[in-house]
Amino acid sequence: MNNIELEYRSLITEEKYRKLLEFLNQNAKDLGENNKHVFHFIFPDKLLNVINLESKKQAKLALKLGKIGKGSNFEEIEIPIEQKDFEKSVQFFKSLGFTEVIESFQTRHDYEYKGVEFAVKHSGEWGYHVELEILLPDRSGLVEAEQKIRHVAEELDLKIMTEEELAAFTANIETQHRAKAQ
Repeated sequence: MNNIELEYRSLITEEKYRKLLEFLNQNAKDLGENNKHVFHFIFPDKLLNVINLESKKQAKLALKLGKIGKGSNFEEIEIPIEQKDFEKSVQFFKSLGFTEVIESFQTRHDYEYKGVEFAVKHSGEWGYHVELEILLPDRSGLVEAEQKIRHVAEELDLKIMTEEELAAFTANIETQHRAKAQ
C-alpha cells in the first residue's frame, strides 16, 4: 500500500493553466476530472480532510500526518466513506468542537506524465495551481522521486514553491478564514 505522499505545488497563471492542460491532454495519460468539495480541519501539525470526490461519485476521510509548508513528504491515512455520508461526516467532526475548518471547492483534472501525477487545479483559496506528486510504499525512494518531480517541473517550466512560500501562503489562507469567521 502506497502511503507516503511526496507532493510539490506550483502557482500558475490562468494562461499557463490553459497551456498546461492542452499539453497534458496531448502528451500525458489522462486520469480524468477529479473535482472535489473538501472540508479541511486544521491542526498545528497535521490536516484532516473530509472529501466529496464529486467527479468520481465517492467520498473519503484523509488524515495527512504533516502540514503543507512543513515538509514535502508525509504519511497519509485514507478511509473511504459512502458519498451519501459526506455531510454527516462533516457534521460529526464539527460536533467534536473543531474550530479551524476551511471549506473549499476544487475544479481539477488529473494526469500522469513521466511517472509523476499531476493535479491541474483551480480553487478560491489557491487560484490556479498544480500539484505534482508521487506515492511511495515507504521513504526509501524519496530522493529519486524528488529528482523525478523536479526534472518534470523544470521541463514544463513550473516553479515549485519552497517550504517557506508554502508556509506563508497557507498561513495567509488560515488568517483570512479566521477573519471571515469572526
